[in-house]
Amino acid sequence: MKKGKKKKWIIYCFVLVCFIGIFFYVQNNAVETTEYTIQFDNIPTMFDQYKIVQLSDLHSKWFGQEQKKLIKKVEKENPDLIVFTGDLVDSKKYDEQASLSLMAQLVAIAPVYFVTGNHEWWSGKYSSLEEGLLAAGVHVLRNEREVIKRNGEEIVLFGIDDPAAFATEEESNIILHELLDDNKNNTNFTMLLAHRPELFSTYAQYEIDLIFSGHAHGGQVRFPFIGGLVAPNQGFLPTYDAGMFTINQSTMIVNRGLGNSIIPLRIFNRPEIVVVTLVAER
Repeated sequence: MKKGKKKKWIIYCFVLVCFIGIFFYVQNNAVETTEYTIQFDNIPTMFDQYKIVQLSDLHSKWFGQEQKKLIKKVEKENPDLIVFTGDLVDSKKYDEQASLSLMAQLVAIAPVYFVTGNHEWWSGKYSSLEEGLLAAGVHVLRNEREVIKRNGEEIVLFGIDDPAAFATEEESNIILHELLDDNKNNTNFTMLLAHRPELFSTYAQYEIDLIFSGHAHGGQVRFPFIGGLVAPNQGFLPTYDAGMFTINQSTMIVNRGLGNSIIPLRIFNRPEIVVVTLVAER
């Protein structure tokens, strides 16, 4: 090969490598905001235009020094409520500081509610993490019900532990039943924080209005017109990979998450912040 042609090929290869590097950096670090408007006839008037930011699946990832890039994104939305749907930490690359630094700053923006994911339990260090979350002012919902009030009106928020917290699937189902069974025929607007979207049909049995979930990482690799490639507990071409889904009167929003775990890269599937605005029917 002539010297001139060889030099051109080296330049082409260098440009290609740079392009691929930039592409993967953007895909895994440039946070995208997805907005939804949710309208139900039982949303109280005082909660009209109430804004909820959902985060999920950080997996101990840093977004800039002291999580400032992520914090700025959330601050821009000026939320009334922030919810985090599990896997704040990663069991393999455990970094409590990345998680607690983010949460401590989020509570200065709006009330923050958190439920566990499977990685909190797989890490074997959840007790320490929960202590840090509570000390930071985070509301940790461990199979609990919380009433959120605004100018004399209220909505109900449930939070369920990830099934990994329980010894058996049967025990997990019993706790879920005990927590949510009284919600049937309830007229209040209700929301549920639950890490695993593949259990949507179970959540919907309890007539929950709005469910926030994560865990699926958007299918990790996303294809146009097809969706995600693979998700935990759903396998290939998962049904509940990302976005909004409906069963009867229940709506579930699946957040694509922020970090990575077993599969280290995202493709056409940038980290996501979800913003939900509640609209009361007039």
